[in-house]
Amino acid sequence: MEWTLYDQLIEGIPEEVQVRDYALGLCWSYVEAESAMGVSYTCRGGSTQPTCCRDFRGLPLRELATLSKSWRFEEATLGVAALNAWYGQRRLVDALGAAYDAPIEMPDGTLRNQDAFEVLRPRIESQRDARVVVVGHFPHVSRIAEYAQLTVLERSCRDGLDIPDPACEFLLPTADFAFITGVTLENKTAPRLLELAREAFVTMVGPSVTMAQPLLDAGVDMAAGSIVIDPDRARFAVKSGGAMPFGSALQMVTIGAQRTA
Repeated sequence: MEWTLYDQLIEGIPEEVQVRDYALGLCWSYVEAESAMGVSYTCRGGSTQPTCCRDFRGLPLRELATLSKSWRFEEATLGVAALNAWYGQRRLVDALGAAYDAPIEMPDGTLRNQDAFEVLRPRIESQRDARVVVVGHFPHVSRIAEYAQLTVLERSCRDGLDIPDPACEFLLPTADFAFITGVTLENKTAPRLLELAREAFVTMVGPSVTMAQPLLDAGVDMAAGSIVIDPDRARFAVKSGGAMPFGSALQMVTIGAQRTA
């Protein structure tokens, strides 16, 4: 598999932008640069031998972003966060037609962020017996089964809803809609998954998603990620090992295809 997607994202970062700080956290990680702060979900595993042991503070952000190609996934986590520290600037996502999500009222009266699943629900419901494949076990993903044929691919199966992710080779080519976690950018499965899902409407989901044109060019119809709106809150969440507070530290945002049917 070629590195085209990663190379395009890395090369889009100006050479003069420098890293201010970074941290590999228990659940989340961040890279803070002169441009912005970027976050990513901490992905673990892969190679056991580190390929880089240097301090990137004060060095070019582009150099840190090259770690997105590392086969040690902890390093790749920082590399993707570095990409997001550039592409997660509001002015850049706005130039791509960004739409910012706000809470909506659910049928049971509760308020919930209008995530990518809810944004596309009318579109999915309008297609009778739509086949939906979700790569990654997201919160509330089981709701999709109420209005579509749902399959969840997960590396570590959690319950009866999940099946092992190698099934992607069999299921994604026939999917009508595919939701793919941004963590696949870190573990390098994203290019193959996008190739398999080329006949589906593809949405890449999560804070690890790099909100940039090369991702759309690679086959993502809608990128549903986030930008950091409160670096202090995001930094605390990373360093404390706690949950990332969406809505206060991060704001959910989508780019790409039309949001409604």
